[in-house]
Order: sequence, then structure tokens, then C-alpha cells
Amino acid sequence: MPRTGRVHTNYAQAVAVTGRLSSNEPNLQNIPVRTAEGRKVREAFVAPAGCVIASADYSQIELRIMAHLSDDAALLKAFHNGLDVHKATAAEVFGATPDTVSSEQRRYAKTINFGLIYGMSAFGLAKALGIDNTAAKNYITRYFERFAGVKHYMDVTREQAKALGYVETVFGRRLMLPEINSPNGPRRAGAERAAINAPMQGTAADLIKLSMVAVQKALDEQGKATKVIMQVHDELVVRGA
Repeated sequence: MPRTGRVHTNYAQAVAVTGRLSSNEPNLQNIPVRTAEGRKVREAFVAPAGCVIASADYSQIELRIMAHLSDDAALLKAFHNGLDVHKATAAEVFGATPDTVSSEQRRYAKTINFGLIYGMSAFGLAKALGIDNTAAKNYITRYFERFAGVKHYMDVTREQAKALGYVETVFGRRLMLPEINSPNGPRRAGAERAAINAPMQGTAADLIKLSMVAVQKALDEQGKATKVIMQVHDELVVRGA
């Protein structure tokens, strides 16, 4: 922008179905960090002289929302006790103790945790982990045996979505699912996956928007010059001295 000499993005509120803000022209929410090229791009983002750029994000926000929505005892216990939730999940799925969980088992559990949130099938999990379908199906079965509250929540949510045609976030914002009763199998399956995921992503989107307002208000009330300058899904980026 000529006035500031800096790059500014545009945020849209009504593009993503879940209610997340989407960034465009340029998209600053999806700059890779794991590639050399992406890291070089990130080096271009610097604070003005005398200032710093800092970021803070919600830790595993969607899994925390899942624990809240499902009221699953095992998930709630893991979070309440400050445990590594992926390690705790691995211990349940693999019948181990948290201190004996291997890095590979934790990686599997992390993929299962996030995969189920997005409605991943046994086929999808098998592909993600590089294992056969039978093994993936067994992992999912074991997960639902150990986290029965999650299974119950998913089953009830699908049925409610079919009856109502929508799901809601914790704050009551409705997310419409016009294909939930579609005679087209793939479309219906996609809507069923969305029915599980949308309340979590949607609630996370609601929370971060409320946080944007609350954080800036608190900074202003404290007389700080710090400003919230970016939002990257569950992360706020601020600039201050």
C-alpha cells in the first residue's frame, strides 16, 4: 500500500462455510514454513524500527472444543491434567502408558485425532499413515472404544444434522448443510463430514473473532501502542514496541 509502504491483506467473513476469516490479495494465512521458499517469503515480514512482531495461538483449540462438545471423560481428563493429548491418545489406542509411547505412535495418534475431526475414513487414514485399510480400521475402532463420548457425539450430530439441515457452533451460529440428505452418495458423505467438523471449526472461528476484539480492547485500555495486525485462523499476530 503506497500510504504505508507495507503489504496489506484483505479479509472476507462470508467465504468459508465455517465462518473462518479468509485472506486474499495476497493470502497471508497460508505461507509455507516447512519449505525453503516459504521461509524466504516469511523473512520479508519485518517490524518497523523499534517494534517487534509477535504471535500467539490457541493450543489444539479444535481438540479442546471436541472434548467440550462430546464431554468425553478421557479427552477431558487429558486436557485437565495438562497432558500431551496426542501422547495420551496413543496410550489409549495402543494400550501403553504415556511415558512408553514412541514418537511413531504419537504421530499415528495425532493423525487419528485430527483425521476424525475432519471425518476421515479408514481409507483416508490408511493413506495418511501409509498402512493397510484393515490396520487403519482397527485403529479407528480402538479409538472409539476408548473415547466413547466422541463416537456418541459424532453419531448424534449426524442424526441431528439430517433432521434439521444444519449444525450449530457453541455460540448458536448455524452452519447450513443443504446436501446432508442428498441422494448423491459422495455429496451426502461430504455433508456428513462437514456436520462433524463445522461445529468445531465454526466455534474456533467464533472464539478467535471474539479474541481479536477483546485483545485489542485490553491493549487500548492499558494505553499500549500494540496493535493486532493479522489473524491466521487460531493465531493472532500483533505489532508493538
